[in-house]
Amino acid sequence: MTSPDTAARSLTVQWDDPMIGARAAQTLSGLEYLRAMEAGDIPPPPVMKLLGFDFVRATEGEVEFAFVPHESHFNPIGSVHGGVISTLLDSAMGCSVHSLLPRGKGYTTLELKVNFVRAVLPRHGKLLCRGQVIHSGGRMATAEARLQDAAGKLYAHATTTCMIFDAPAG
Repeated sequence: MTSPDTAARSLTVQWDDPMIGARAAQTLSGLEYLRAMEAGDIPPPPVMKLLGFDFVRATEGEVEFAFVPHESHFNPIGSVHGGVISTLLDSAMGCSVHSLLPRGKGYTTLELKVNFVRAVLPRHGKLLCRGQVIHSGGRMATAEARLQDAAGKLYAHATTTCMIFDAPAG
């Protein structure tokens, strides 16, 4: 039995060739890469399109994403799934680390710690996620991120440890 409230919904996602960004990452510093993405010269990675993250800005050691919660992000109890929020926080922290890396260096998340402060729902509207580097060394970096609404209400926060490595040649 179906009713208008239980009718199937659909979501169409389009993305650009992810290798465009991957190739650009080999020739640019992290901040140059992120600013090129901010300017629209490099397409965002497919995960950003899939989950509805918008790149807002990048400065040295800090990035900002925007996110509008949607029912397609829901978990079984009707709020945004923690994995979506974790991915957003991880992306902001990772990109903040990337913003400090010179050409030829890469990074990956080694550890992720997320605190969910309150449920994220579509009625909350656009949320901002700011990632900021705490420490960046030759092999490791740590960063933090906060997911907040325009009034500053906190929905989640996280910390990460990232490994820094020589990027493999293309």
